[in-house]
Formats: sequence, C-alpha cells, structure tokens
Amino acid sequence: MIDADTAWAAVLRRDRSFDGRFVTGVLTTGIYCRPSCAARHPARSNVRFFSDGAAARASGLRACKRCVPDDVARDEAAMAKALHLLRAQEPPSLDELAEAVGYAPHHFHRLFKRATGVTPAAFARAERAKRATYALASEERVTDAIYEAGYSGPSRFYEDTKGRLGMTPSAWKNGGAGAVIRWAVVSTSLGQMLVAATEKGICRLSFDEGGEALADRFPKAEILPADATTQSLIEGAVQAVENPSRMPDLPLDVAGTAFQEAVWQELRRIPVGETRTYADIANAVGKPKAVRAAGSANGANNVAVLIPCHRVVRTDGSLGGYAYGLERKAKLLEREGAADSPQIPML
Repeated sequence: MIDADTAWAAVLRRDRSFDGRFVTGVLTTGIYCRPSCAARHPARSNVRFFSDGAAARASGLRACKRCVPDDVARDEAAMAKALHLLRAQEPPSLDELAEAVGYAPHHFHRLFKRATGVTPAAFARAERAKRATYALASEERVTDAIYEAGYSGPSRFYEDTKGRLGMTPSAWKNGGAGAVIRWAVVSTSLGQMLVAATEKGICRLSFDEGGEALADRFPKAEILPADATTQSLIEGAVQAVENPSRMPDLPLDVAGTAFQEAVWQELRRIPVGETRTYADIANAVGKPKAVRAAGSANGANNVAVLIPCHRVVRTDGSLGGYAYGLERKAKLLEREGAADSPQIPML
C-alpha cells in the first residue's frame, strides 16, 4: 500500500496510472472510488485509502457507480489477453479483439490507448516491426526476414515501418549499411554534447562521446560531418539543454520495442518542472509490475534530454541512475525547476 500523501496527490490529479493500486474511501458518502474518479473531490478529512475494493467493502463502503472501481481487475485481465493476441503473427482486428476480451470495440479502444499510450493497431504494428528487427539479424536474406516477421510482402513492410526504423531493412541487418548519419560535437553548459541525425531526425544525443562511439553503434553507416540541415537540429538540441522551458519540437529517428517506445512516449509527456517515478512510468504504460523493465527502457533511450529520461526518479525522491552522471541529471532538474529539486545534491 502506498503512503497516504502519495495516494491523495494521485487523487487530486485524477491519475489513471494509480487505478488498481488502491481505492479511495469517502466516509461521508459511504462509497469507494478509483483514484481517477471524475466526481468532485471530497474533503481530505473525509477520505481513507484502502488497498482494494474488498478492504473497502469490509469497512462498510460500497463501490462508486460512476467510476466502477471493481472493474479495474477486469480491465487488467482484458489488457493482458489483448496484448497476447496482438503479439501473434496475424493479430485480430479491433472488432475481433474487443469480442475476445468481452468489451464493446469503441470502449476497448479507449481503454487500450489509455493503458498503453498507443492504439491496438499501432501496438500490433510495433510488435511486427520488432519481430522484423530480430529476423533481420538472423536471416540470411532481407526478404526472408520480412516474411518471417509476418508481413505479406516487402512493400507492406516498408509502408508499416516508414518513419519507425529510420533505415532500410538492409541497414538494420548490416550495422547501418546505406544509412547516412551526420554528426557534430558541440559545447554546452553541461559539457561536450554529441548530436547525430539521419535524414529523418536526431538518432543520437549524448554527452562525452565522439565519432568513434557513433561509429561503433553504426559500423557500416556513412558517418559524415554536420551540414546546414543538420546544423538547425544541433542548434535546437542545444536550446533544449540550455532553455528547457522553450524546448523546440525536433524530429527524432529512434526505434525500440513496443514497450520501450511506450515508455519513451510517456517520458515525453512529463511536463518541464515535474518528475515521475519508475513505478509511475510502469503504471502509465499499463505494466504496473514492470518497474525494472521501465527502468531498463528508460536507460535504453538514445536521445538524452529530448526524450527526458532525467525526469524519472526513485520513489524515495533520490535521483536514481543516469547514463551521463548524476551531476548532469541534477543540473537538468534544477534548471527545469523540478518540484523535488531540494532533494538534489548541490553541484
């Protein structure tokens, strides 16, 4: 059971990621609700928190008819079954999926997107693209890998992964062969920063790295100095570091598993000046028990600052880890005016 202050804060912001972790008992009305219930907030003095609906009912409370808190377990079971079905080589349509889990299509579509951050169709495409990535690393021929991943043909693969993979299938299989990556190292107030981009967007933003590290990541790509087009991306990246409240919306060329991309998407939703815990992120992507996996996805981020993994801290308020050092993480949060910055060590 989480502490009462954390629970009350989740209720005040109607945080759906806490649904299923506790219920809110309102003593004056005799009901219990989800943390995200849309009803008017009661006075704090009239509220008690319970680990689940059973505990609330044992205290004489009844379930809210508006938010139906006892349906959380049903929602979770439906999500687990849906995720399993969508990972099949031939995933079901929305109507078939909704029927299989016992929901109306439009309702389940909303439930799925709220839980994962993506639609069922987008999740299925991401899973198929992930299978293609693995197959490209093991199959002798690109065409074989495409069919092995479940695509009906190469044209469907190209259409499905346009803007996701950022490189051709051959490039994925051969360490970036055929891809052109332009890069530069620039000085910032946080130290030397590497910015690298393909024609689709920034594919790498890191600190204390140079061309050798970039070449190790893409050993067969054509690595070239930054040009005029790349320069505008570099300037935007510097602005994101120096003035995060005015961070520009820069194009990114990154790809990961469906879970990683859901985590990265959730990271980009964290407002400047706020932080989330690893547990918050796991809940937000519909995987409340995958706290460690959320941490791993956080660490797999190849585009620091622009995908703000530095805004994730431990539950106790400590900084946790950061690939580029805790001093940089502390400085970024201090610069953004994060609410928990007093807990950040002075540099």
